[in-house]
Amino acid sequence: MSTPTQTDELAGKTVAFIATNGFEDSELTAPWQAVTDAGATAVMISPALGDIEGKNGHRQHVDRTTAQTDAADFDALVLPGGVVNADNLRLDEAAVRLARDFFAQGKPVGAICHAGWLLVEAGVVEGRTMTSFPSLRTDLTNAGASWVDEDVVVDEGFLSSRTPDDLPAFTAKLVEEIGEGTHDGQTA
Repeated sequence: MSTPTQTDELAGKTVAFIATNGFEDSELTAPWQAVTDAGATAVMISPALGDIEGKNGHRQHVDRTTAQTDAADFDALVLPGGVVNADNLRLDEAAVRLARDFFAQGKPVGAICHAGWLLVEAGVVEGRTMTSFPSLRTDLTNAGASWVDEDVVVDEGFLSSRTPDDLPAFTAKLVEEIGEGTHDGQTA
């Protein structure tokens, strides 16, 4: 197995990750590794300080709470999936606000698996083409999204993916979209 190559493609960029307990471990760790290997600084944001734990046991230290975070301080947002994680985050008003703010500021946003639930709550999927874990299809289409069954979908700086099996495609596109910066078509 080869080790990832360190680059400076995203040097100077800061990427926010929002999650809470019950996240899908690989949907946090693989994108985190991809953006940090490309030179970005990754920051873990959650509703409470301390550590959060993925459904398979990965523990991640929380750097900031959702309430004390401003999207203006970051270049991009990544939302890992996991049923419990996504369900709890969509009930956190500060997480919903943050997601909406990233879209309003035209910044790249990556969402995988069940993370689309937070974006439905934030009211940012209407008119967007996206994918997710298949069970979210009805929720997303009811919220106005055009749902497709593809490994990764990019729509004006907003990228989405279905499952951990799609992580290679998701992480490659994530680094590319963050490198491109803000997108005029990325709106809330």
